[in-house]
Amino acid sequence: MYLPALAKDLYRSQKDVEKITKTLEKTTSVMEQERLKEELRQASAELNQLKRIMEGRKEHSRASLNKIRSLY
Repeated sequence: MYLPALAKDLYRSQKDVEKITKTLEKTTSVMEQERLKEELRQASAELNQLKRIMEGRKEHSRASLNKIRSLY
């Protein structure tokens, strides 16, 4: 995945988690809270996965740069 696109997805995912969290705090219905908790769990899992991918990409990029420098 292209790094800027990954960064956009990461930002969108962070905003989704924040939005769901705020909605959950305001909700009084138990059924709605349960639905939002499940939605929050899924959104958090997606956010964590994107963070891991982003970190992996950054590490891969750094390793590539170091490899190129060592060739000279």
